[in-house]
Amino acid sequence: MTPGLSTQHSGLSTLETLTVTRDTALPGLVTVTLDRPEKLNAISFRMHSELQEVCRQLQDDPEARVVIFTGAGRAFSAGADLGSRNGAAGATPLATPARDETPLAERLRASAGSRTSAALEGLDQVTIAAVNGLAIGGAVVFLACLDIRIAEQSAWFSIPEVDLDIPLTWNALPRLMRELGPARTKELVLMCDRFSAEDACRWGFVNRVVPDGESLTNAREMAARLLAKDPMSVALTKSECNALAAEMVPTAPSNHDRDYLILARLLGKERKK
Repeated sequence: MTPGLSTQHSGLSTLETLTVTRDTALPGLVTVTLDRPEKLNAISFRMHSELQEVCRQLQDDPEARVVIFTGAGRAFSAGADLGSRNGAAGATPLATPARDETPLAERLRASAGSRTSAALEGLDQVTIAAVNGLAIGGAVVFLACLDIRIAEQSAWFSIPEVDLDIPLTWNALPRLMRELGPARTKELVLMCDRFSAEDACRWGFVNRVVPDGESLTNAREMAARLLAKDPMSVALTKSECNALAAEMVPTAPSNHDRDYLILARLLGKERKK
């Protein structure tokens, strides 16, 4: 464990896909680590549930003022877990429903990404991403929900959903348009091309690029500076910035976002017949 950190226990009986730590050297800082390194921190349904629960707890935590999100191992996250159900911890994927799953249960599961994105974006704390490796699909959506993004030199990004014959959901498009603008968003989402940390910084999606292995250190340094400031001034500034951004590009969730995903799955099954 990194010096100055202590494990923060969640209300969930066991955190299988996340590690949550409270920084004893910097009181007020919490670090949430996506912790499935053997799967490049792919986002399973379990991870969605745990992220939503951790966000609920943070909303009721007046002592937490800055939250860092990062990934364990060599990736921030490979995006939505599209693998098979194998019973491993945190491994329940999002790609295909179980055979006995009802349509309403499938619809609920299809909305998990939108619920998690809203939970991340709704945090009152200042949120900082320490992007320590690749970030794909849903991981890019998560990053768009955070306030400040620090990426390592070798980190790279991709939004491959259209090439996988599924629409980009999780209420991602308004958030990406807010961060990148309409033309850049259309290019990245439709062409599905990989882009570098330097590209992301040049386009304004990433705040700064740092040497490999230093994203978490830089995030903690930034957190220390924020924690030294007047807490109410920081909180009010974040709230006002978010309100202004929402007026520029409303991010109210699409009522049909999850249904587009279900429709794409159904059409995919038809094409394979």
